Amino acid sequence: MIQRLARVFFLLVLIAAGLLPAQAVQPDEILKDTQLEQRARSLSAELRCLVCQNQSIDDSDAPLARDLRVIVRERLQAGDSDQEIIDFVVDRYGEFILLRPRLTAKTYLLWLAPILIFAAGLLLARRLFITRRSTVQERPAPLSAEEAHELRSRLSQDGRAEAKDAMSRPSRTFS
Repeated sequence: MIQRLARVFFLLVLIAAGLLPAQAVQPDEILKDTQLEQRARSLSAELRCLVCQNQSIDDSDAPLARDLRVIVRERLQAGDSDQEIIDFVVDRYGEFILLRPRLTAKTYLLWLAPILIFAAGLLLARRLFITRRSTVQERPAPLSAEEAHELRSRLSQDGRAEAKDAMSRPSRTFS
């Protein structure tokens, strides 16, 4: 019984450890000044790992991410502001390094594309709906007296012909 509880507890600890966010920052990278370390962490969370691409350098174990974390911390210790550090890294690696790109002339399409695609979808859906609604046929015009008379005469002739065919056919009996 106790062994079973120990196994369950161990399993829960493993699951909980897996749910915690991974921090790739090594102990030798951590700054002594807690305010600078906090700034370094927030800056690292905004920069993309160029190896992993969808992870911040704060979460990545890649050697390049480590180098970038070290650069951020060195610049902080040199007295640079957060914006100066971001500008330095962007000048060195390009806008792609930012996890949240800036709104500039180069990135207008990136920021506006989702809105434009959504608007185009709405316009297409509206156009299809209106087109479908307009293609629904209206009631046909009523028959003229001459057309009604001709229709009645044809139906009565067909009706007599069908009746003659039914009488001439042998009846089916099922045994």
